[in-house]
Amino acid sequence: MLIKSADDKSKRLRLLDELQKSDRLNDRQKKWLREEYWRLAPGVAGEQDAAHYLDMTFGSGKNHALLHDLRLEADGQVAQIDHLLISRTFTFFLLETKSFRGSLHINEQGEFTVEYEGNRCYGIESPLEQSRRHEFILRKVLDRLGIAGRIGSEPTFQHVVLVHPKAVIHRPPAKVVDTSMVIKADQFQTWFERYIDGHGVVATFAWALNLRGRDTVKEWGERLKAEHRPTNPLDLPPFMKPKAPAPTARAPVSSQTVDSPAQARVKDRAAPVCVTCGMGLTPAAVKYCQDKAAWFGGKLYCFKHQAAAKQA
Repeated sequence: MLIKSADDKSKRLRLLDELQKSDRLNDRQKKWLREEYWRLAPGVAGEQDAAHYLDMTFGSGKNHALLHDLRLEADGQVAQIDHLLISRTFTFFLLETKSFRGSLHINEQGEFTVEYEGNRCYGIESPLEQSRRHEFILRKVLDRLGIAGRIGSEPTFQHVVLVHPKAVIHRPPAKVVDTSMVIKADQFQTWFERYIDGHGVVATFAWALNLRGRDTVKEWGERLKAEHRPTNPLDLPPFMKPKAPAPTARAPVSSQTVDSPAQARVKDRAAPVCVTCGMGLTPAAVKYCQDKAAWFGGKLYCFKHQAAAKQA
């Protein structure tokens, strides 16, 4: 049964694409945007293809819970599980999707290399080791939720790497390194049936003892879905902060004489002013000049210039 579909990453892709057109970003920032876009876009396509094959087999069934694009957090650590399939036998299949279409080489040390046309080779992180790190965090979440098997039995974890159906896989001898869990995405159903058939009577008997009901499996899936912690599609690293806009040109300063702040205030409030210096007059200075109009010729002066006016 399908419990969770993949998150919509189209908003993230649009952001990475549109920001490349900004004139407020430098070449280093735009290079990061291009690389992030082409890292994410093929991965999204690969996960969608794998989800299609998984949904066809397990999406409508009742014996397994299927979750896509599950991001879990525990003790400050994060697990981004591409696909999680939960069986009634308390078995968790962690499926890691890789979308490259070149030739995949796995050497005798279990190291992964991808080769493209033109003999371009790139070493990549082991998806199996990556999935095992996810298992460590998933175990913590299961413990926190109290999800356990019958009579306290431990869960079983299986790791599978799904590559593009058109990829070519070069493997070392099986007796040196077991790479049977690295398969093409369209072959998972066959791999799953072989996995079930390949376990003997003892394992089958143990599974039967630990078998849980369909409602229980569905409940486990729903509780893990509630633990999903999606990332913000608009988040960017600190160094992606755009540069400040260029300062706008200031208007040229006029050559015309500019009034001082005091003169401007006097003009604005239309108060009586001294005829000599233009400064505003207090009511007392105005009254004095009006009372002694014969001395000042009917004009108004500030206290500073009243003496000179009387002498004149």
